[in-house]
Amino acid sequence: MIKLSINGMLLQVDEGTTILEAAKKLNFRIPTLCQHDDLCVAGNCRVCVVEQLGGKSLLAACATPVSEGMQILTNSLKVRSARKHVIELLLSEHNADCTKCYKNGKCELQALSNEFAVGDHLLLDLCNIKDYTIDRFSPSIQKDDSKCIRCQRCVRTCEQLQGVNALCVAFKGDHQRITTFEDLSMAEVICTNCGQCINRCPTGALVERTYLDEVWDAILDPSKHVVVQTAPAVRVGLGEELGLKPGERVTGRMVSALKRLGFDSVLDTDFSADLTIMEEGTELLTRLKQALVDKDPNVALPMTTSCSPGWIKFIEHTFPEYLPNVSTCKSPQQMFGALAKTYYAQVRNINPKDMVSVSIMPCTAKKFEANRPEMRSSGYKDVDYVLTTRELARMIKQAGVDFNKLNEDKFDSIMGASTGAGVIFGATGGVMEAALRTAYELVTGREVPFEGLNILPVRGMGGVRQASVLIENCKEEWSFLNGVELKCAVAHGLVNARKLMEGVKSGEINVHFIEVMACPGGCLGGGGQPIPTNEKIRKKRTEAIYAEDMSMEIRKSHENPEVIGIYKEFLGEPLGHKSHELLHTHYRGRARY
Repeated sequence: MIKLSINGMLLQVDEGTTILEAAKKLNFRIPTLCQHDDLCVAGNCRVCVVEQLGGKSLLAACATPVSEGMQILTNSLKVRSARKHVIELLLSEHNADCTKCYKNGKCELQALSNEFAVGDHLLLDLCNIKDYTIDRFSPSIQKDDSKCIRCQRCVRTCEQLQGVNALCVAFKGDHQRITTFEDLSMAEVICTNCGQCINRCPTGALVERTYLDEVWDAILDPSKHVVVQTAPAVRVGLGEELGLKPGERVTGRMVSALKRLGFDSVLDTDFSADLTIMEEGTELLTRLKQALVDKDPNVALPMTTSCSPGWIKFIEHTFPEYLPNVSTCKSPQQMFGALAKTYYAQVRNINPKDMVSVSIMPCTAKKFEANRPEMRSSGYKDVDYVLTTRELARMIKQAGVDFNKLNEDKFDSIMGASTGAGVIFGATGGVMEAALRTAYELVTGREVPFEGLNILPVRGMGGVRQASVLIENCKEEWSFLNGVELKCAVAHGLVNARKLMEGVKSGEINVHFIEVMACPGGCLGGGGQPIPTNEKIRKKRTEAIYAEDMSMEIRKSHENPEVIGIYKEFLGEPLGHKSHELLHTHYRGRARY
């Protein structure tokens, strides 16, 4: 243990603890712009400087470990003057059009400027804004260099948290900037559109591409019938943007708010999550039959999930040889979009050309996915616009809806019913768990042998997790699976996805079924979720997801009455001709740049 004092207060901490961490134990907050709980130490911004009595220079609290006998001052005149000067330097070349900035009121630089009252006695004149560019080529992410403070959070996120390396640091000193390979646009590099860089950017340099105006125009157009779907993770994140604590479930109030915004029909992506399980589970069992009974050497196992568009783009770039292993199922968002403009339009007697399909997602990569050329099986663009959880909160505020005083409402019928299995799609391991609940019961006639349907081995926050289920006493048509130990693997965060796929490639990991979510914690930690995000907040959202599952009357996808109905009335059988036409697709390999 190391003994030291901070602002005259004594404490003991473990060796290796930083000054920043030690100060938190005494409830002293040291401001910083480059530090983030999810990322490694950087010490780039120098806003966190502190004074050590007897020392010659100020220390970066986030990057300096404590030492025996240290006497630290976090709020001396010298420290406050230095912090203020650092903030002034950042502001001197920052495009401070705050009133027009998407991050106005949520900007960490803006908050520190107010906190240190920089405008009162500004020592530095604003520099002329350099010849910066705004990259709007990506359908998911907008990059504005004029607002970048070069904290490098985005670079560390892309490299260490996701293992993608779409962003990098170029040049030094006054010429330093955050860029991409050969200064290409975000749309031209390996960027997976996951949006984790957005979640960690302290300013408005990286934000999601917004389609709010287009959605409002559609709602206010009397000739358009606007349907909206909401992903499972939105209901455990939306409240944070509207003044509630992390992890508070707001499903009923969210539905009520959407109806007040003017959507013609408020439906649930959880419905198509249940549908995904029927298609994906059948596909997995079909591949197992081809491998075990037909002895087909070309069957692509392990099969991987296809729900996460960030994962799909990642595998297209980095492991294209494994694209045959990816499930041909579209994501729940895209299945919903295809059915909205076919089945829903048919039942409601609406011309699909007069429909606008909107989805509310925790994910910025969904904006890219909706624009993929593969996603037009309805004969139209299946999903017209994607809004993030943050954008929905903005719509609610724009409409003057007092969210926290709303009564709870229910989703509309036709593609609005869901189960607990659909809900847990929002958490890492959730797709795997939902699939196992259904697949095991389909082949054995019995519930999966885990207490309360809770398949705990696939849950948790481990980067790569493996589990297995022994299949016994199968129905006659599935007898070839008797005694098979179905092996599964789960990964969240693309750096872990890379580790998992490298293990598959080397033969170290031998499984039948793989679930990958591009974002930490799964969709509940998506790039469109409320900011800030960290491990503690993601844990709260995870608990809420599983609490929602436990509260559901039906918790298995194959028991969803609307899913049963759509197969009977419209789709036929899972993996049948109609479902294959509307609900399945294939992807293509991509060059790194």
